[in-house]
Amino acid sequence: MTSSHPGQPEPDPDRRFNRVERRRERIRKQVQQARHGRHLVPTWLLATVLGLLLAGWLYLIITS
Repeated sequence: MTSSHPGQPEPDPDRRFNRVERRRERIRKQVQQARHGRHLVPTWLLATVLGLLLAGWLYLIITS
């Protein structure tokens, strides 16, 4: 693989591997937190509220 910047040394493959592993671990940690997080408002309720707002908006547009 060639460097995108002339005169710059090639990155160490172990260093790149460690960076990828740290990123994967961070993503895994975020997914776990999302799965076990405290969701105060259920998703179905948020979807219902959004649907009602859109329906009300459409009603106002149609009847005006």
